Amino acid sequence: MALPTDPASREEALARRRAAEEEALLREVDDAVRQDDLASFGQRYGRLLALGAGVLLLGFGGYLFWQDRRDNAREKQSETLVAAFDQLQAGNLPVAASTVEPLAQDGAPGPNASARLLQAGVAAERGNAVDAAARLRALAGDDSAPQAMRQLAQIRLVAMQFDTMDKGQVIAQLGPLARPESAWFGSAGELVAMAYLEQGKRAEAGRLFADIAGAETVPDPIRSRARQMAGVLGVDAIRDVNTFLRQQRQQQQQGQQPGAPAPQPAA
Repeated sequence: MALPTDPASREEALARRRAAEEEALLREVDDAVRQDDLASFGQRYGRLLALGAGVLLLGFGGYLFWQDRRDNAREKQSETLVAAFDQLQAGNLPVAASTVEPLAQDGAPGPNASARLLQAGVAAERGNAVDAAARLRALAGDDSAPQAMRQLAQIRLVAMQFDTMDKGQVIAQLGPLARPESAWFGSAGELVAMAYLEQGKRAEAGRLFADIAGAETVPDPIRSRARQMAGVLGVDAIRDVNTFLRQQRQQQQQGQQPGAPAPQPAA
């Protein structure tokens, strides 16, 4: 390319050319430095990065394997519990207790607690109250067990020892569970109400029996007993007569055997 004849124009053209050459040189140097840095980084840390990626993959694979094993173990433990309950219903108490022994020793928290409750129940049914109480007391104090199972163990322990316990202790131990928001309101409340009654606190017992009778979350057998006890204590536990009569009819229909004659009113 011919240079301009004007000296000023010639100087400007040379300056632009030098600037373009310097910019190209700097770009080449920068690219070379980047490639060198990348190569050095790869040589220095590439093995660690590859190792880290491998550890992550192995960890994820291990988690999937553990989850699969855990699900299989839960399924096997559930099958063991079902088999034990079948033996229990058949009256084979020793077999039921021995079936769940592996779960009672080394089961997941839920199956472990269920197995221990079953074994305590078998011990009580066979007349070994000391062993049954010891098992229930251990489960009630085991923080690793599900809270609901610990509470159930406490209720069963108090029920077993109710006659010999100080009734103030019954109220203190089960009072927090004898509330409408508790899942064990019916069972715990019934024991607490009986403790009130034996203390001579008929008003407190009657109110609690009435509350149990009116709680729809409480099983019907407990509500029926509570309703009767409230009536004996002079507390009206029937808050809705129509609902009560409807429930009574439903219970009679459920309890009536097919083909059996309908109950006749008393003369």
